Amino acid sequence: MSIGTPDSPLFIGLMSGTSLDGVDGVLAAFPPAGVGASIQTLASVHLPFPANVRDDLLALQSSGRDEIHREAMASIALTQLYAAAVAKLLEQAQLLPGQVRAVGVHGQTIRHRPELGYTRQANQPALLAELAGIDVIADFRSRDVAAGGQGAPLVPAFHQAVFGNAGEARVVLNIGGIGNLSILPGGASAAAVTGFDTGPGNVLMDGWIMRHRQQRYDDNGAWAASGKPLPALLQRLRAEPFFILPPPKSTGRDLFHMAWLDQQLAALPPADAADVQATLTAFTAGTIADAIATHAAGANTVYVCGGGARNGHLLRQLTAALATHGHRSTVRTTDALGIAPDLVEALAFAWLASRFDCRQPGNLPAVTGARGLRILGALYPAH
Repeated sequence: MSIGTPDSPLFIGLMSGTSLDGVDGVLAAFPPAGVGASIQTLASVHLPFPANVRDDLLALQSSGRDEIHREAMASIALTQLYAAAVAKLLEQAQLLPGQVRAVGVHGQTIRHRPELGYTRQANQPALLAELAGIDVIADFRSRDVAAGGQGAPLVPAFHQAVFGNAGEARVVLNIGGIGNLSILPGGASAAAVTGFDTGPGNVLMDGWIMRHRQQRYDDNGAWAASGKPLPALLQRLRAEPFFILPPPKSTGRDLFHMAWLDQQLAALPPADAADVQATLTAFTAGTIADAIATHAAGANTVYVCGGGARNGHLLRQLTAALATHGHRSTVRTTDALGIAPDLVEALAFAWLASRFDCRQPGNLPAVTGARGLRILGALYPAH
C-alpha cells in the first residue's frame, strides 16, 4: 500500500490541551475504513506557546472584560502557531500541501459546559485552511453535545482502534491538564469500550509550581517528591462532588482551577509549598486509581500518555495508589505500544479527521452519553 495515495491518505492532527504548554502535531497515513492495516506516523512536532499566547489563553479560562475581542485575537495567534506546525510537518516529510487530505484540529478549550449544551474551543479553522492550503476539519465536540453527550472524552474510540487487544483488558490513561481514561475490555468490539474524565491531571500541579517557582511543570515530579502529602488538604480536595458522579462525565478548568485550590487552602493552616505540590500529585494519582479500581477492576495493564507520562514520581504514586485498592495492574507508557505518549492526542484528532473524511462516526455513546453515533467535525475547504 503506497503512502499518501487514495489507498493510504495522509492526515495531520493538531492538539493543544488543558496544560497550555503548546501545540503537538503529527502527520500520519491512515488505511481506509475497514482495512486492517496500521497507522503510519511520518512526522511529528511540538511548538511551545509563546508566553503572551499562553497568558491570553489562560486569561480566557474565566470571565472578563471584552472577552469576544480577546478570544478572537487569541484564536488568530493560536491559528498562526497551528499553521507553523503544519509547515514544519510538511517540511519534515518533504511533502506539498496538496498531498495531505485534511488537517484535524481540536482548538483550545476555553469553556466546557455540556450540562448547559455547549463547549467552546478557541480556533480559527477558516484561517488555518487559508494559511495551510489544506482542508481543515474542526469543532469535533459540538455534535456530540448537540446529541445530548458530554462531548468528551473523544479519544476512547481511537484508543480502541489502535491499542485494543482481544487477549488483554487494558486501560489507556491520558494525563494532560485533565486526566481521562479509556477502558478497553479484551475483544475487538468498540461497543463495550467505556471512558470518562477522572479529574485533575497536571493542571493544579502546573499552576502551583508556576506560582511558586516560575516553572511550567514539575520536571519528573522532583519538587513534589521533596515534600510530604498533607492529609487534611488531600481530604478536602477529594471531597469535591465531581468524583462521586457516575460516568458519563467530563470536566476541565471550568471547575478545577487555581481559585478552586485557593479555596481549599484557605480553610487550612498555611502549608509549605513543596508539601502542597506533593499533595496535588497524590491527589491526581489517588483519584485516577479510584476510577480505575471502580470501573476497570479487570484491567491487566494501564498505558499512560500525555505530559504526565513523563512524570516518574506521579507514575510511582499511581502504582502505589492502585495497590491500596488491591489492583495489581502494571503501569507503563504508550511507548510500549509503539506510540510516544506526547503524540497520542494529536494522532487521535488526525484519526477523527479521517473518520469525518470517510463519513464514519467518531464518538462512542457509551462514553459520552450521546443519543447515538455521530459523525464529528465541520469542514473548512482549502479552496
